Amino acid sequence: MKLYEYMAKELLGKNGIPVPRGEVAGSTSEAKQKTEEMDTPVAIKSQVLSGGRGKAGGIKFAEKPEEVSEAAEELLDMKIKGYKVDTILIEEKIRIDQELYLSIAIDPVNKKPVVIASKEGGVDIEEVPEDKIVKRYVDPKWGVDPYVSREILDELELDQIVSKQVTKIMKKIYDLFKNYDAELVEINPLVVSGEKVVAADAKINIDEDALFRHKDLPKISDKTELEKKVEEMGLSFVELDGDIAIMANGAGMAMTTLDVISYFGGSAANFLDAGGGASVELTKQALEVLLSTNPNAVLINIFGGITRCDDVASALIQVKNETGIPVPLVIRLMGTNDEKGVQMLKDNGITAYRMMDEAAKKVVELAKEGADVDGNIG
Repeated sequence: MKLYEYMAKELLGKNGIPVPRGEVAGSTSEAKQKTEEMDTPVAIKSQVLSGGRGKAGGIKFAEKPEEVSEAAEELLDMKIKGYKVDTILIEEKIRIDQELYLSIAIDPVNKKPVVIASKEGGVDIEEVPEDKIVKRYVDPKWGVDPYVSREILDELELDQIVSKQVTKIMKKIYDLFKNYDAELVEINPLVVSGEKVVAADAKINIDEDALFRHKDLPKISDKTELEKKVEEMGLSFVELDGDIAIMANGAGMAMTTLDVISYFGGSAANFLDAGGGASVELTKQALEVLLSTNPNAVLINIFGGITRCDDVASALIQVKNETGIPVPLVIRLMGTNDEKGVQMLKDNGITAYRMMDEAAKKVVELAKEGADVDGNIG
């Protein structure tokens, strides 16, 4: 379970890690009032369970309270990566002399916590070269040993005053990581401001299977607005960052389709599990959801068991005739009534593949290069 930034910082503050003074607001008037009480230039930060807020325009700055209302109104009207902004965090603006990166996560291969640090933190941390990232494993029996801290600090090349503070923060975030059954505690950036070190942004993910041990934490859903809407239809849908929309029947089939798409160099914009035995109307609604996400191409991968291939074909034909399909559509049909379904599609100018790898390879090509709007791929 992901925590909002302001919740993560509350936990950091309770555990002795310096964070900027901040207040949460849900309206422009509340934001202005809180800024007046703080009496300092502020950063106004949208609270969503997604990265990339800064690049999406989800963080603004104001020198005076009267500048806050307009910025807050703009942020509270935004959607960022499918998440509507309902809450903003107003923080004192801090001087930044250096941005560090510091996190503790679980390494699934070595099955140990690992401390990850870099002296080049900030919004482009994903682009920092591997040789500038420091990783040291932590033995859960002993926690962050002093020699582990020294090795990390030597790599970060910090002065003595800053090093002492980072050492304390490293130990404290490990204690928080352990005590709250976290999967990730990340501070990025960990800002050096004069002689002080402050957690300017934070992410904390809690192991959902351990939530019963943490009654003090709220239950937070990280589903986007569209994911919630599709859930109400009785289907499973997950938004991702790629450009190919995927519909499959069954969770295993959906995961396999993602892997095969990735194998051929593509990336999924989302995936929708139509389940087994979805009706024509529900399949039609599912396809309309996928098209509403504006992908570059759509792949439908159906292995018909309870789901009948002719029902899937009927739904696709309805959507094509009623609303059109504005992007390349690739279909793989195999299983119950597949010959009938394939023939129905063929009669309506749509070709279907029988093998998953052929369909996946084709949709990746079409997503990159473009194709005719009727999905005539054969």
